[in-house]
Amino acid sequence: MRESMAIYPITAMERAMKLQEVLLRATTGKIKWWQAAELIGISERQMRRWRKRLDEQGPQGLLDRRQRKPSSRRVPKVQAEEVLSLYRDKYFDLNVRHFHEKLGEEHQIGLSYTWVKQTLQAAGLVKRKARRGVHRKRRERRPLPGMMLHIDGSEHHWFQDERKHDLIVILDDATSDIYYAQLAPEESTFTVMAGLRAVIEQRGLFCSLYSDRGAHFWYTPKSGGKVDYERPTQVGRAMKELGVHMIPSYSPQARGRSERSFSTWQGRLPQELRLRGIGTLEAANQFLNEHYIAEFNRRFAVPAAERGTAFMPCRNRNLELVFTQRYERTVDRDNTVRFHNLVMQLELAHWRHTLAGCKAIIHQHMDMTLTLMIAGHRIGHYSAEGKLLTPLSKKQIKAVEKTLGGKVPFPPNLQIPHNTRDSHFPTASTATNL
Repeated sequence: MRESMAIYPITAMERAMKLQEVLLRATTGKIKWWQAAELIGISERQMRRWRKRLDEQGPQGLLDRRQRKPSSRRVPKVQAEEVLSLYRDKYFDLNVRHFHEKLGEEHQIGLSYTWVKQTLQAAGLVKRKARRGVHRKRRERRPLPGMMLHIDGSEHHWFQDERKHDLIVILDDATSDIYYAQLAPEESTFTVMAGLRAVIEQRGLFCSLYSDRGAHFWYTPKSGGKVDYERPTQVGRAMKELGVHMIPSYSPQARGRSERSFSTWQGRLPQELRLRGIGTLEAANQFLNEHYIAEFNRRFAVPAAERGTAFMPCRNRNLELVFTQRYERTVDRDNTVRFHNLVMQLELAHWRHTLAGCKAIIHQHMDMTLTLMIAGHRIGHYSAEGKLLTPLSKKQIKAVEKTLGGKVPFPPNLQIPHNTRDSHFPTASTATNL
């Protein structure tokens, strides 16, 4: 080793001594060989080569064999310092892949991803990833777009402050295309319905929907147990009306495609919002709709396995009434309906002298207004405070006067005299004559 001091620089000698120390710890059994490889920052295959060189040549076999010649592909020191400075000063919260893209797009620095990652790790600016777990087989994608959509929400500090919001995302299983992405204060029935309605209006009806077992998707009698298919939620009822099959997920690993997508969202969207100075929900959702969803799809979407689409046009569907929360109430004797501490007065319907005792279906819209339906007829539209907004017009009144059979009922005051011939049994007088 001393003879090599005159040939190799001091830095190379220090490196060889550190390598020798780690390898000796692995040789004596204090650490595993794969742990030694992680400490040095090399692969297990390379570690096996170094172990063989150490056994055959001793410590001298660990010295750098480039004989003090710098690589012809070596990055200039000025450019390396510029990359480190950019990451420290401006892009400190970006992941390596995101930062590598910014170098090429914003600063025209065409360095390889591997060099950038290793340089940031060597400088201590980026942590090395932990060793991967057990091998899992990835589920095959659906062959056509529209065959299965994933929907999920991710709670995160999207604005990099104390505020937490939920990002609602709907993506296609076949292509990973993002069809909908919006930030909301929290994931709820209405925020989920808003996303599904937007996708159906833009793309059409899809075949199936894959989701977790959240309370707005499924009713689960026992926590962590199986879902009850016979008791659909408001979202489940809407999907059933549209003919969309819902599939529950029983583990995060089963939703691997959407979970990996959220990992990418969390590693990129907060940084993009910070770089653009966006700090409100309205501005963030506008940025998502106008710019970032298309950019996200351009980078991460993949072609479908087959040509064509499984989306179907949504005709003759009143999505305004489908995507509502429905409640059943009975009309009181004074022709009022009570709902959540509200009392809504029903107007006179000419097709029935009173609506008391009728079963009313209350549709609560996303804007919290209410629509009352009785026997398929729209009775009135009310504000969130229970005030009538749009009374029935004469045309609507005439339309609902017709019953399902096309007959108009007799007026209630009409009296029909009794005729003995109307009865199937003889009266008292006729019986005595017999």
